Amino acid sequence: MVFQDVVLFDDTVMENIRLGKHGASDEEVLAAAKAANCDEFVSRLPEGYATPIGENGAKLSGGERQRISIARALLKNAPIVLLDEATASLDVENETKVQGALSRLLAGKTVLVIAHRMRTVEAADKIVVLKDGKVAEEGSPKELYANESGIFRRMADLQSANASWSV
Repeated sequence: MVFQDVVLFDDTVMENIRLGKHGASDEEVLAAAKAANCDEFVSRLPEGYATPIGENGAKLSGGERQRISIARALLKNAPIVLLDEATASLDVENETKVQGALSRLLAGKTVLVIAHRMRTVEAADKIVVLKDGKVAEEGSPKELYANESGIFRRMADLQSANASWSV
């Protein structure tokens, strides 16, 4: 499971990742961390993977905390993965890094994604759009986008238009 709000403990980066698989070797943890794009930010920490990260990862950014969560999931290597708004609170730069890590995590797995960002679901085999707790639409992204009056199409178009905004 990879959730929007990551739970981390007042321990080292290494031990927070190791929670994904009890008894994992350091080599397994480091391989998962590398696949989750953790090396980039961990290399800047004073003690690398041995750096304590504070209560709930207080010394890390949201994107860094999310990549630790993905490293845990990679280490666990479960056949089914649940992503619950895994990129919702990230800026564009961190979302890109997290999306790269997610693509490695999800390869060959059954994935259930809960998301509002169309970018998160654009490669899905099937999308189920909920409205008021009921199924409003379902199909492939291409099929749903073809429905000009559909909810999915409206959300995709709005998000696409918003992408070009600047302040």
